[in-house]
Amino acid sequence: MATMNVSLPDQMKKWVEEQTASGRYGNASDYVRDLIRKDQDRAAAFAALQAEITKGVESGEAEEWDPEEYRKQMRAKYGGL
Repeated sequence: MATMNVSLPDQMKKWVEEQTASGRYGNASDYVRDLIRKDQDRAAAFAALQAEITKGVESGEAEEWDPEEYRKQMRAKYGGL
């Protein structure tokens, strides 16, 4: 595993120490790894959302949508909803 040194302001260092002292994380490295994993997940979710938005934009002109007609179709398809 690679090593990386990070400089933090005192207030941030104190925060990291509090997180590890709480018992949720074994040490500062565990905390930072968790933050990075969460950021990676967030970035992946954002990329997936952006891809769906792009797909929608590139799909063409929006069509008129009638919610009542949709309800009728769903009732006919699924019965009584």
